[in-house]
Amino acid sequence: MNIQSLSPGLSDRQWAAGAHVAALLAALLTSWVAGVAGAIAALAVWLLVRDRYPFAAEHAREALNFNLSMLIYTGVALAITVVLVGATLLTLGIGLLVTAPAGLLLLAVYAAIAVAWLACSLIAAFKAYDGQPYRYPISIRLFK
Repeated sequence: MNIQSLSPGLSDRQWAAGAHVAALLAALLTSWVAGVAGAIAALAVWLLVRDRYPFAAEHAREALNFNLSMLIYTGVALAITVVLVGATLLTLGIGLLVTAPAGLLLLAVYAAIAVAWLACSLIAAFKAYDGQPYRYPISIRLFK
């Protein structure tokens, strides 16, 4: 069996990389916190290619799962932010002794989410274009 016949074609690889890039651009253009646009872009690519390009369909599904995961992680961090602000307000500022360090830690979490999201999306796009499979390391597999 020829190894060349097993590798995805150029169109398949372009669609696969395009799924990651489309999700990245959509999320960047609409604010990465929203995350919904990235998931919608990946879903759109998946719907377009799922029957024609199996390699691209797998990458688009990975991009969809990853962008939804980032949305969930950001939502949890946002909920914690609301609780911290509420605790500070309810204690008339006295709770600031506890919430200020927690808030700084939360800022670091937001930064880590943003960097991981950006780096993983770029790595996935390059791997897809090279014809290699890629699984996001911090993705929840919602769609299989």
